[in-house]
Amino acid sequence: MQFSTETKTAESVLESSSRIHESGDKLPFRWGGGVAGGLATARRRASDGHGSARQGWKGSKLLAVSRCNWGLRVCIAVVTAASENRWWWISGARGRPKIDEPGSAVIELLCLRGCNLDPWPWGWGIGVIGMSEDEVSKIVKSCDTHKVPIVPYGGATSLEGHILSPNGGVCIDMSMMNSIKALHIEDMDVVVEPGIGWMELNEYLEPYGLFFPLDPGPGATIGGMCATRCSGSLAVRYGTMRDNVISLKVVLANGDIIKTASRARKSAAGYDLTRLVIGSEGTLGVITEVTLRLQKIPQHSVVAMCNFPSIKDAADVAIATMKSGIQVSRVELMDEVQVKAINIANGKDLPEIPTLMFEFIGTEAYAREQTQIVQKIAAEHNGSDFVFAEDPEAKKELWKLRKEALWACFAMKPNFEAMCTDVCVPLSHLAELISRSKQELDASPLICASLAHAGDGNFHTNILFDPNIEEHRREAERLNKFMVLTALSMEGTCTGEHGVGTGKVKYLEKELGVEALRTMKRIKATLDPNNIMNPGKIIPPHICF
Repeated sequence: MQFSTETKTAESVLESSSRIHESGDKLPFRWGGGVAGGLATARRRASDGHGSARQGWKGSKLLAVSRCNWGLRVCIAVVTAASENRWWWISGARGRPKIDEPGSAVIELLCLRGCNLDPWPWGWGIGVIGMSEDEVSKIVKSCDTHKVPIVPYGGATSLEGHILSPNGGVCIDMSMMNSIKALHIEDMDVVVEPGIGWMELNEYLEPYGLFFPLDPGPGATIGGMCATRCSGSLAVRYGTMRDNVISLKVVLANGDIIKTASRARKSAAGYDLTRLVIGSEGTLGVITEVTLRLQKIPQHSVVAMCNFPSIKDAADVAIATMKSGIQVSRVELMDEVQVKAINIANGKDLPEIPTLMFEFIGTEAYAREQTQIVQKIAAEHNGSDFVFAEDPEAKKELWKLRKEALWACFAMKPNFEAMCTDVCVPLSHLAELISRSKQELDASPLICASLAHAGDGNFHTNILFDPNIEEHRREAERLNKFMVLTALSMEGTCTGEHGVGTGKVKYLEKELGVEALRTMKRIKATLDPNNIMNPGKIIPPHICF
């Protein structure tokens, strides 16, 4: 790629950018667009070794432009007083000036297009790297003054369009706010900034014999995990993000900074603002600090696997295990297609039939006792080849296979994309949900690999489709809709842990009712009267007061 490194004034950027042809190129993943989608593209390219950084661009009015055969790409440098130059690729972009200090005239510059009164013009936007809570506050306050949309950006691992920004605006990248501010070992809690990843946090905590017990996909950050109210495979024992956050600090739409609770383990003081913000997906404020509840690393653990002739048998064992009262820490289900994908991707020879994975923790004697009880339950439901591992490396390898299930699917169809579904039902309905879904999935021409956090009724399917074939995309959408409506008919939810974003907005009225959505809209209008905080997410556009 060739870069233009000439210095330009802000006015010339706006003038020249209006003459640039935009190709409207699509991003190479399911959800993405605007500034945030470009940032996600940038991070993936950086990790793949594509693209490079140029040094020497300074000042707040410089722009670098690169052209390539699929359209215009713009590279912007975002510099703050405490940071080094950082470069991002932005897809389908017009001129994007740089911010060099929070609340600077660059944001006001973007308002020359009349966004105070008109909808924010598509394609205009800037990426801002938040370096401190004070910076974020000033940026948000300036955006609110000029009615500029804001999209908070964490680890870019969400699957439902949370960072989609079709109307442009300002994308606040929180990845540099990744410090651990305080660890209270005796209280078993930790205070962190939102940009730290859960995996990095647990690496830090391990020498202290502590860990944070939520384990969503690799790359997820604590701020994004709060925003989506995520969970993971350990939720069956430790709960979801809602259960593991003690307190938050949040920048509201007007720039005010609030603390939602004290550090006490329980409190009856006022409204539960912590739970209000958790799961709000950036629509009520920007999370700048999180106080998390920690757990002791288990003294001993056992990982077990068992095969079943049908997926219903496997689901029935998961339900029976939970009803038995055993304090299992993980119950994970994979269908035969998912096991086949794992074999192809990893060179394994696992039996390609429905499989359950368990984890039991406690003292060595207690963990083994639990394993034996579940082995007996599995045998009563046609289970076979019950094996277990206690060696640390063997256990790590087994869970690695499960954690990388999505990427394993691409080994079957390397050039395909995946639509990842996420529904959840009361545990008593799980077997029926899976059975009905599998009938529909198996009849489809698409490859569909199913898995579940079977201990809490959360069911996923990775639907592989060719993005160049419209019939494939429509079929994937149809299957996703079928599973959502089936779950809702069983008093379930359209999303167990991925969140709403833009992908599940259309199902919320059926799940919650219009009055609940009106209440949500009133809350948002009170905290964000200019609707700048991640607009278009969670609340359907047709909902009125």
